[in-house]
Amino acid sequence: MDLRDADLISIQEVRDLLAQATAAQKKFALFSQEQVDAVVEACAAVAAEAAEPLARLAVEETGFGNVLDKTAKNRFASTNVWQAIRGMRTVGILREDREKHILEVASPVGVVAAVIPSTNPTSTAIYKTLIALKARNAIVLSPHPSASRCICEAAGILSRASVSAGAPEGLVQCLQHTTLAGTQELMRSHSTGVILATGGTGLVRAAYASGKPAYGVGPGNVPAFIEQTANIVKAIADIFAGKTFDYGTICSSEQSIVVEEPASRMALEECRRQGAYFLSPDEARKVGALVFLPGLHAPNTKIVGRPATTIAEIAGIDVPPATRVLIARLDPAQVGREFPLSAEKLSPILALYVVADLAAGIELCERLLRFGGLGHTCAIHSQNQEAIRQFGQAVPAFRVCVNTSSVHGSIGYSTHLFPAMTLGCGAPGGNITSDNIGPRHLMNVKRIAWESREVEHRSVPASRRMEGSAGGERAASDIAGDAAAGGTASARPLSSSPLDRAHIAKTVARVLTERGWIGGGDMRSEGHRDVRDEVPEAALRERPSPSELASEIAGRVFQTGRGSRAEGAAGAPRSKPPSGNAAPSVPPAPSAPPETGAAPKIDVVPFVSEADVQRAVTRGEKIFIGPKTILTPSARDLGFERNIFIETEGSSKR
Repeated sequence: MDLRDADLISIQEVRDLLAQATAAQKKFALFSQEQVDAVVEACAAVAAEAAEPLARLAVEETGFGNVLDKTAKNRFASTNVWQAIRGMRTVGILREDREKHILEVASPVGVVAAVIPSTNPTSTAIYKTLIALKARNAIVLSPHPSASRCICEAAGILSRASVSAGAPEGLVQCLQHTTLAGTQELMRSHSTGVILATGGTGLVRAAYASGKPAYGVGPGNVPAFIEQTANIVKAIADIFAGKTFDYGTICSSEQSIVVEEPASRMALEECRRQGAYFLSPDEARKVGALVFLPGLHAPNTKIVGRPATTIAEIAGIDVPPATRVLIARLDPAQVGREFPLSAEKLSPILALYVVADLAAGIELCERLLRFGGLGHTCAIHSQNQEAIRQFGQAVPAFRVCVNTSSVHGSIGYSTHLFPAMTLGCGAPGGNITSDNIGPRHLMNVKRIAWESREVEHRSVPASRRMEGSAGGERAASDIAGDAAAGGTASARPLSSSPLDRAHIAKTVARVLTERGWIGGGDMRSEGHRDVRDEVPEAALRERPSPSELASEIAGRVFQTGRGSRAEGAAGAPRSKPPSGNAAPSVPPAPSAPPETGAAPKIDVVPFVSEADVQRAVTRGEKIFIGPKTILTPSARDLGFERNIFIETEGSSKR
């Protein structure tokens, strides 16, 4: 193998880093919420401190944007994101629904494969690392080749901070040798839990085609609509603030101004006053030719993230030195590939359209979004609340920013949206979610749910449903034997031959006699105290005969898991209760048959269902239980709640 091959080196590096990240994540998954938060806080703090040096390095390496705005983005990705996720619970029980009896438990996804773009390199690396660690994941960053140095520097700072805060080595990793083959290996590896893909359409599609869960983003051809009641001065200031922020490198920056005709004159004047240069038709053609690479619908990196004056110079156009934005006026019909200025332009270039009314504005904004920003972001400037609601519900964008810059609003800086550098575009934009991505997207939620409605066992006759059966019915003799022994029966299948009540009663009587529970056995030999002095004399006189006891237990075998619902079921008649009003709810097994003339004795019962407890509650009686007594869960809860049980020595709440 020729290790000088860049693809092979990259692929091997991916495998090594994934192995280290996987091992580290297994340890990190055991951290408490406090330990996780300490690690994330430490990373956020050092990233905020390094915001300016990282911004300077990014501008020097890529040539995109400016140091001032990239510094602000780095601080946003560290400080604002940490403030948003600080109180978020990502370990243990997230929520308990007491009404529906459901527990929600956090579970990390493992290793996050994070593809980082060149337009927002260090800020995206910081943001993705913080949300991945908050959810107890490891992260492996795959930097854009043109921004590899600054991204790896950011990852190194974060990795050292995490280790100093107690995290295992290898939790934060970054590829030093990035190739397409290496990135594909990272996305397809069985060690990867989820992909965070920020980049071009091809990259996002590759992430979705990898076979791994992936969060991708789409292009953002953002229109900003100025309705006639808008504060025009503020509206233009907001639009320009978004469009010039880091020279338009954020995908949610404004790409077009759509202004309602009654406000158009004032809007045009305000654009000029705030530093816009309006292109002539010929100049617009020259600038339009620079937006995309020749013959391709791909951004031309020569103008991406460059100031307006630089772009004008490249196009051969003289503009004032204070020019902030280049604006081309287009007709509302001019939307599509043949009109490049109507598309997403990652630079301070805007198209401007004038429309007759709100309905026409909604229609044009929808066409612009469908051309290249479906599901992403839209903005409206208006004082008419009804117009805002109508516009917001109609446009096919999942972030509609009102009276603010679309950039700052969409990422959660000037709105209460979740602070994020990865903005989902939903199904219309080809993404799995329309959310701003956060820690909750990078963990699974386990749900522990208690039964709220009994299952109808239609395939099993009522007469064959066994008390407490979970995975199949058992022979009556097996259950009786287990009950007498105080143990748990194995899951032996029920015989195919039909069972009858008389046979079960006979079997139960034999087993109880063998165990000494009837026929002269003394329970004190099993370690139980004599409870005869604690039971009314009437109850001692009226306890059932062995045959009645066997019939009673046999009848119980035919019940379903909820005894009260099974009573009266076909094929499961209850045995005749002992005469008198003082009989115990569950007939106690006598230590000697009445026929022998031995002194009557009350012993513990072998089995208690919810129905037995309910009867005891109704009759004001007690039930005697011992260490070998089998209690159904519902019987146990209700019995101890109502103080029905009298526990003999050695018994416990089971």
